[in-house]
Amino acid sequence: MPPIMQGDLKSGLEQIIKDNTVTMFSKSFCPFCKQVKALFESLDIKYYALELDLEANGADIQNALLELSGQKTVPNTYINGKHLGGADDTMKAHTENRLLQLVNPSKYDYDLIVIGGGSGGLACAKEAANNGKKVACLDFVKPSPQGATWGLGGTCVNVGCIPKKLMHQASILGHSLQDSRKFGWEFGQEVTHNWQTMTSNIQDYIGSINWNYRVQLRSKNVDYKNMYGEFIDANTIKAVKKNGKEETLTAEHFVLATGGRPNYPDIPGAKEYAITSDDLFSLSYAPGKTLCIGASYVSLECAGFLASLGFDTTVMVRSILLRGFDQDCAEKIGDYMAKHKVKFIRPATPAKIECIKAGSDSEPGLYEVTSNMKDGTEIKEQYNTVMFAIGREPCTKDLGLDKVGVTLNKSGFVVGESEQTSVPNIFAVGDILEGKPELTPVAIQAGILLSRRLYKGANKQCDYVNVPTTVFTPLEYGAIGLSEEDAMKQYGEENIEAYVSFFWPLEWTVAQRENDVCYAKLLALKTENERIVGLHVLGPNAGEITQGWTIGIKLGATKEDFDNSIGIHPTCAEVFTTLAVTKASGDDAKPAGC
Repeated sequence: MPPIMQGDLKSGLEQIIKDNTVTMFSKSFCPFCKQVKALFESLDIKYYALELDLEANGADIQNALLELSGQKTVPNTYINGKHLGGADDTMKAHTENRLLQLVNPSKYDYDLIVIGGGSGGLACAKEAANNGKKVACLDFVKPSPQGATWGLGGTCVNVGCIPKKLMHQASILGHSLQDSRKFGWEFGQEVTHNWQTMTSNIQDYIGSINWNYRVQLRSKNVDYKNMYGEFIDANTIKAVKKNGKEETLTAEHFVLATGGRPNYPDIPGAKEYAITSDDLFSLSYAPGKTLCIGASYVSLECAGFLASLGFDTTVMVRSILLRGFDQDCAEKIGDYMAKHKVKFIRPATPAKIECIKAGSDSEPGLYEVTSNMKDGTEIKEQYNTVMFAIGREPCTKDLGLDKVGVTLNKSGFVVGESEQTSVPNIFAVGDILEGKPELTPVAIQAGILLSRRLYKGANKQCDYVNVPTTVFTPLEYGAIGLSEEDAMKQYGEENIEAYVSFFWPLEWTVAQRENDVCYAKLLALKTENERIVGLHVLGPNAGEITQGWTIGIKLGATKEDFDNSIGIHPTCAEVFTTLAVTKASGDDAKPAGC
């Protein structure tokens, strides 16, 4: 670049600023200038630096810069013709994820718009912001048929994992109170539970999580919009507020993270008189005599804690329990629940629900449910609360996906590979993806990794194989890998060895709880040195046990690896280090002692 002449100094500086995306007026020895240069180089930002101490008229240039920008000190940085400032201003822009956006401004309003404020969507949005992108997150909760709604955070936080686990904990505490008498604790015989106290405290905690998510988005400069998004074209959405006010927003990329909502059957009275898990956790009244319709994990979990809290509880099952899970374990859960205050009607389906007495904000109503047994027998029974838990449907309707060509299957799930839909700039994570586990940690990991592939040059994909999970029924059930049925289907019955054992938790011994219900199972693939392809456990803290063994199975652990592991005694998890009985042998799998 030619030297800047004294006569046209100001215009010469303006020309330099115009000719370069990033212009930095610097001094070669200045530590603050070196700091900014190092930042630019770490971010692969190309810049032009004019070293004033090496220019014959450097002092005059510095005076001209004062007139031009109001700043005389160096570094003095301009980006795309606009004055940014010194070292502190540059570092602040980087910290606030604005620097890269200033260098490469998008022709769109945002680099990324995430539609859905659940765990996966929030993780994706925050990670994109961490990588310097301009991000918006839309979240809008349509009220349930009974009017329930909630704050930022999606199903898991508001009407799923969090309140479910806390109510399960309430039931565990009730059992522990009874057990404690055997350990010497003495207190009055009457023990009661207050539904309103429990729900109020749980909802207060959930409210704090909602607020914390808002704070996190704000701190990362993610624009949170409590609006419903609908596509106009592949780069444009119409965003609508609750009051009907509309905005048009554009983005280079979109991520769908809208999750799912509970299904209702097409029978008279279902939506008028029944609730779902969307409503249960914030009920203002104790549910009273309750019918849980469905054999999903949601149905069994809710029925389990309701019965433990003292409510007359029945589960209506159309066919099998816990479809998709290991059926050996599923039936053991059903047997345990049937012995612990939960009634079962199976196989049966509801036909209609009629209101006998309407409820209020302080007490439930009374409803008659007509159902049909598989043999055609009609049964009628009255309940205070009827809850459907018969599966969930993806929230992909009314998003305008048909307008932009996003392919959905017949059930409304998004079809695609690596979280990319059939439209190249539109992606999806979480429960709306076809054939993927509908679990919060899965959505979170998929969202983070997707953002890194889009904006950080990464290539790591979410691994949907060997995903651990837990069902928080009264007898907890943890699982990783294949069920016994799926293992045999995939590898052949002759190639699967099932190692099993009942076990008796030490905590249950003095309390005189059952010694034949807690159960462990390893599924070993004979053709691959007995590599473990499935782990299943029924018993207390099943999730903690399963999580602990997950990494071994992810790394290809064999039965010998389990045998060579030394257990922690006395724990429930140690049972997996001593499994010796196979189902095929027919030998007794009852615990033999310490």
